Amino acid sequence: MFRKLSVVFSAVVVLGLLLTACGAGATPTPAAPSNGQPAPTEVPADGGSSQGAGMGEIYNRVVDRGTVVCGGRTDLAGFGFLDDQGNNVGFDIDICHAVAAAVLGDANAIEVVPLTAAERGPALQTGEVDLLSRNVTWTSSRDAQWGNFTATVFYDGQGFMVRKDSGIASVDDLDGATICVTSGTTTELNLADFFSQRGMDFTPVVFEDTATVYGTYEDGRCDAATSDKSQLASVRSGFEDPSAHEILDITISKEPLTPAVPSGDDQWFDIVKMVVFGLINAEELGVTQANVDDMMSSDNVSVRRLLGAEGEWGQADLGLEPDALAKAISAVGNYGEIYDRYLGPDALNIPRGPNRLWTDGGILYAPPMR
Repeated sequence: MFRKLSVVFSAVVVLGLLLTACGAGATPTPAAPSNGQPAPTEVPADGGSSQGAGMGEIYNRVVDRGTVVCGGRTDLAGFGFLDDQGNNVGFDIDICHAVAAAVLGDANAIEVVPLTAAERGPALQTGEVDLLSRNVTWTSSRDAQWGNFTATVFYDGQGFMVRKDSGIASVDDLDGATICVTSGTTTELNLADFFSQRGMDFTPVVFEDTATVYGTYEDGRCDAATSDKSQLASVRSGFEDPSAHEILDITISKEPLTPAVPSGDDQWFDIVKMVVFGLINAEELGVTQANVDDMMSSDNVSVRRLLGAEGEWGQADLGLEPDALAKAISAVGNYGEIYDRYLGPDALNIPRGPNRLWTDGGILYAPPMR
């Protein structure tokens, strides 16, 4: 009898030790905040690196800091540039403003970190920026190595710019040409592939700094310059004589320009996607910067849900206020308004082409907000 009790007692002691060991490293669940939003996720002790990021880490960092740190640029008209007052503005910068408005309720709560092409990947990998919105092409290797690409905001393709008096009018005319290109970009690889596949020769003139690339081309040291067609149009607008240059009717690649975020925080990843989708859906539904308040009482339930006046599209799950997208639209307008402001007929006059809504013959399409 004594032996049986001894065995039972030993088993109880061992079980107790196991339970204690399993519970020793447990982290208590944070209490829900009083504003009714989901409880913030515990941030790992290693903090800054996105490689160790966990659910809610970037979101919590943004809320605690009170600003969105956005990787951008200051040198590309239309997308990211300095206006006459020295403000950093542009299509890509407005995406940052929209995210800040949705998350923090303040569209101006952004800090733009200017990045060269070569700095974009490392800035995401190290978590130096919360959001990269800098005319960056989404590729499979970048998605695997840099971070998470959210939703395409501009469908582009690589082309060539030449002087009108160069005699270059077709692909064959580029054989043997000297071509200016920016290093650390998909453009550089596409250029090499394009000529190799056609058995053609070319001489690359490569610089890391975009301004140097186009300054060299404008000085006549290159027969052509190559990049995304939107960038070529942007840069040409700043030349001394833009009319002396033309963008050839040649497209050699797919360039889906897409904001990206560091890996690891699905909450932040989803927030940025939903803001972009909200801007696209707003254009489709006719919600503008001017009418967003009136549209809160629209007869269209999809409009009311988008703006947070009725129902849910996932705001609470993402830690956002019900009217998060209404704040974003009020700050920057819908997708079409942003496009027209910086790239439309009164700006760079870049035709929307594939960037038209799917209802208008384009490929711009966002999932429903419900």
